[in-house]
Amino acid sequence: MKKKIIVYVICGLLIFLLASVVLFNLNKKSDTKKLKKVTMAEVAHTIFYAPQYVAIEKGYFKDYGIDLEVILTPGADKVSAAVLSNDAQIGFSGSEATIYVYNGGEKDYLKTFAQLTQKDGTFIVSRKNYKNFKLDYLKGKDIIGGRAGGMPEMTLEYALKQNGIDPKKDVNIDTSVEFAAMGGAFIGGQGDFVTLFEPTALQVERQGYGHVVASVGELGGVVPYTSYSARKSYIKNNKDVITNFTKAIQKGLDYVHNHSDKEVAKAIINQFPDTSLSELTEVVKRYRKINTWPKTTKFSKKSFSHIQDIMIDYGAIKEKVSYSKLIYNEK
Repeated sequence: MKKKIIVYVICGLLIFLLASVVLFNLNKKSDTKKLKKVTMAEVAHTIFYAPQYVAIEKGYFKDYGIDLEVILTPGADKVSAAVLSNDAQIGFSGSEATIYVYNGGEKDYLKTFAQLTQKDGTFIVSRKNYKNFKLDYLKGKDIIGGRAGGMPEMTLEYALKQNGIDPKKDVNIDTSVEFAAMGGAFIGGQGDFVTLFEPTALQVERQGYGHVVASVGELGGVVPYTSYSARKSYIKNNKDVITNFTKAIQKGLDYVHNHSDKEVAKAIINQFPDTSLSELTEVVKRYRKINTWPKTTKFSKKSFSHIQDIMIDYGAIKEKVSYSKLIYNEK
């Protein structure tokens, strides 16, 4: 009798365990089905975008029902092309991209719905090691500045003007080098100075090819820099995705503002396998020092007007586009 009871108990346990495994797998499949697949084209892979990588590594996108795929698409123009061709649903680049697309006559143009950075993220790297660097040392020198009409190059020129240097007469800015090739061109002997994002600037410095002498973000002040955009039609038909995507980014920003440099570095280290924890921590500290990351994803009218002031001053556009046309704010 006891043997029969033991057999019944064992069978019952086996049935319970089997049922639990089946239910677990069904729930897992159900959870997976709930996730909305979204592809995002990012303009560069840099520690400058730390809050975004925190959101990815901490699972914030999945928490909000998004299965995010990130594709590297160097150059804001290429990011726009990827979104317009539907290779990506969301673009992440300089905010100027949406203005260019709109002015180009695209009917289903791009609208910005969130910002991630509020300062330029490049550092001026010099071939010569200056003990007390001054911007006047740039005069008469060759600078690899990035793509003409791109946010990094326009902000560099704006920063120079704000500090009494005429970018057309006082310096020679080379805009022919592709964004991804700027570090390599400088290492190869081109230019006296180059503007680089991190961790490239630090790596060039550590390898002995150059020296970080100034921050363009610190020189240029608050500039609406990198943001997220999507086609007008996509936003209209996927408002829940846009809302949840923005919430995930906001959580990333909150994390960065509420944790130490080392904690942020640890959170994103998987995104930068070739960079040590100490190097990551140092770069996060550099970006925090110049107040790179805003407290909120909201893109203000003042910011949008300011970016267009820079573009008009540069000669990239002739007149401003209204805030309501290109900025999406959830109602």
